[in-house]
Amino acid sequence: MNIYIGNLNYKIQESDLKSALEEYGVVESVKIVMDRETGRSRGFAFVEMPNDEEAKAVIEQLNGADFGGRVMVIKEARPRM
Repeated sequence: MNIYIGNLNYKIQESDLKSALEEYGVVESVKIVMDRETGRSRGFAFVEMPNDEEAKAVIEQLNGADFGGRVMVIKEARPRM
């Protein structure tokens, strides 16, 4: 399952996010979206987890949780159009 994580602290690294999510299961990839012009984080990421049950546990447990001083928004990512 592909998961969208929004409202991330701009200082969060992909490795930090991966470590936090691995408590719930296998994390295949983490991609924090970066601004092309500034190279800074845009404050959201996409995470791929091969097991849907583990991904749903992440959504249920961490949506609305504080991470790095900000309240994360976590939901299933919508497919690209």
